[in-house]
Amino acid sequence: MHVERYPRHLPGKPDATAAIREGDEGVRLAASDWMHESVEGFRERARRRLPRFVFDFIDGGSGGESTLLENRAALDRIRLVGSGPRDMHECSQETCLFGRTIAMPLVIGPTGLAGAARSGGDAALARAAGVAGIPFVMSSAATATMEAVAEAGEGPKWFQLYVFRDRAVTLRLIERAAALGFEALEVTVDNTIPGRRLRDVRNGFTLPFRWNAGKLCSLLAHPGWTLDMVRVGPPRLKVMAAELDLQATETIAELMQAQLDPSVDWDDIKWVRNAWKGPLIVKGLLDPAQVGKAIDAGVDGIVVSNHGGRQIDGAVATIDILPEFVEAAAGQLTILIDSGFRTGSDIARALALGADAVQVGRATLYALAAAGEAGVRKALDVLREELRVVQMLAGARTPAEFSVASVRGARIPSVRPVAAVAPERLTGS
Repeated sequence: MHVERYPRHLPGKPDATAAIREGDEGVRLAASDWMHESVEGFRERARRRLPRFVFDFIDGGSGGESTLLENRAALDRIRLVGSGPRDMHECSQETCLFGRTIAMPLVIGPTGLAGAARSGGDAALARAAGVAGIPFVMSSAATATMEAVAEAGEGPKWFQLYVFRDRAVTLRLIERAAALGFEALEVTVDNTIPGRRLRDVRNGFTLPFRWNAGKLCSLLAHPGWTLDMVRVGPPRLKVMAAELDLQATETIAELMQAQLDPSVDWDDIKWVRNAWKGPLIVKGLLDPAQVGKAIDAGVDGIVVSNHGGRQIDGAVATIDILPEFVEAAAGQLTILIDSGFRTGSDIARALALGADAVQVGRATLYALAAAGEAGVRKALDVLREELRVVQMLAGARTPAEFSVASVRGARIPSVRPVAAVAPERLTGS
């Protein structure tokens, strides 16, 4: 895909005239468009562009969506503390995850079926992450091949793994990820059974898509998305389809349930550990009592996650339980967190409470749906700038300088351990 960059400051014009044009799709991002200045703006643009059944698949949660709402409410309860004056003429967002320095404490997490938001979505997310200097995690439920994503862009790539009922399939995916140069493996464990995602049930969201009068009318009302899908064909779970006999089901959740093993326990994680030589991350922990088992299994990192509110309806918000994970890990694990993060201020809250980095999912999917790869790049720029503003005003010259003193309103069981960073790579150190 050809991308032209327009100058950020045009002679005689304010910076608001800056734009990026994504040639194949005709997407033009103008800085004067408020919808491209926040993740919430991208969400609104995505809502307008996508058919309802696709938008609801991305946006929705399980049951009554109380966890979805609580993720946001919990973040809003935690207030940031400005701390000036302090010399902030040198400020860096660089941090170190698993021995690699990244540009900011952010990871684009695994999001299945990204190609439903926009064709070529998985590769576009990977390229945008590479430009931003942060990792991209490819989902086992991707709509691209592992080879296509491995070749997309220059940034670090991780692979998200489900433990399938057929362990031979799981092992083949581990071996392919290693051969293709994926740097870390992220095993999802909070999917013993899929959550009851009522929006998908109501809309009849299936793979392959099944059409009825309502959906066909929605296609006519959203011609941009429809033409995109006509051009490349409907999205397919290409990684899974290459390895598994996928049968049509009533919902995407039922399709996943038919393939995933509900008996997965820490012995299986140890089996994965033996098969994978790089950094191993376990995603989907909500119980701090599991931390010791993760350490015993040889895990390098964890993702504190309630699956973005898509599994247990009524689950604890991840930002509320994060300090307990930090206390339990005592510096022995890299701690990532996801579920509900939409702003740079949200990232700062997580750093203050002990996370080493934040994973985002919907935030970049909204941007992808709204404006393709250019939208994802812009969304990452917005998050970077929002975090920079908080850094400058909170007196945190590096991500490691955020601390419990930077926030109020959080339940903090103990003093935060020092985060693992590479100070020699930070400007001015």
